[in-house]
Amino acid sequence: MPGTRKLGRTSDHRKAMLRAMVTFLLENGRIETTVTRAKEVRSMAEKMITIAKTNDLNSKRQVLAYVTKEDVVKKLFDEIAPKYADVNGGYTRIVKIGPRRGDAAEMAVIELV
Repeated sequence: MPGTRKLGRTSDHRKAMLRAMVTFLLENGRIETTVTRAKEVRSMAEKMITIAKTNDLNSKRQVLAYVTKEDVVKKLFDEIAPKYADVNGGYTRIVKIGPRRGDAAEMAVIELV
């Protein structure tokens, strides 16, 4: 199946969920979620960090259009992006942590490296 994963949601719900998860990841540095969601969040979070590395007005507006909290955008541009200035991609790590107790969904922790 090429393209994005549907994650059992309508497109609007999926976009809102991914925006919230990316914001939370950038805010806290790590989140615990299912493996498939983690892979989708990784893709968007890495795009946001890459955009933030070019620290100009246009990139700030692009990130603000996706990330839901302004203080997280400030943190992204002031702390997170400069840390990866000389690195091309691979800003996140996904570690599988075993099945979830309720429905045995494969769980993972995604964190900023």
